[in-house]
Order: sequence, then structure tokens, then C-alpha cells
Amino acid sequence: MDVRNNRRTTTGSSVVTANRLLDGRIVWLTDQGTWSGDIAHAEVWPNDRVESVIAETARDQQEQGVVGVYGVQLDDRAAGICPLTVRERIRAFGPTVHPQFAPGAPQEDNAHV
Repeated sequence: MDVRNNRRTTTGSSVVTANRLLDGRIVWLTDQGTWSGDIAHAEVWPNDRVESVIAETARDQQEQGVVGVYGVQLDDRAAGICPLTVRERIRAFGPTVHPQFAPGAPQEDNAHV
């Protein structure tokens, strides 16, 4: 079993994630075998199949431009694709800080104050 996600159950479903080598961004494996920055585009796999998908994907991860491939258990009670753990929800849906302080947010010029 994937050691990064020891909370995965034998039933339920998961998605596959990694970090893009170019910029470190979080990406999700799609049904086309490509990587998307949006978890809504991720392929959902039954947990009894996801380990083989992870192993197959991890074999050529660097050629795909990603690193750190692993599976993320989903909350099957949620509407849509939603990770089960808080850590993975943060990775999927963004920072837990005010948007003004998020990376890439426009900064106000306070020099004149």
C-alpha cells in the first residue's frame, strides 16, 4: 500500500496526485493520463485498483514532468471530488490564509501611508 496515505480503506475511492517538476504545483491525474492543476478533472479510482495505477504512473513520473506520485482517499459522502483528510483538502482547494496573503496575490502599495 502507498505509505503516504495510510488512511486509505479497502473500499471507497481515491485520486492520484503529484507535484509538477517545473514549478512544484500540485497536479492530479486525469482520465486522459495527463496532469491537471484542478482536482475536479482528476480520474477517480476504486481503492482496490488505485495501488496499481500509482505504481504504473510512478515508474515514468519524471518523464511525465512530475514527482512524488501518491493516492488520496476521497470522502465518498461528499458531493463531487473531495479528499477525506484536511491536509489533502488544503492541497486540493488552496491556502487556509486570507486570499490577500496567498502567493501571487496583488500587494497594496503602502509606501505612501
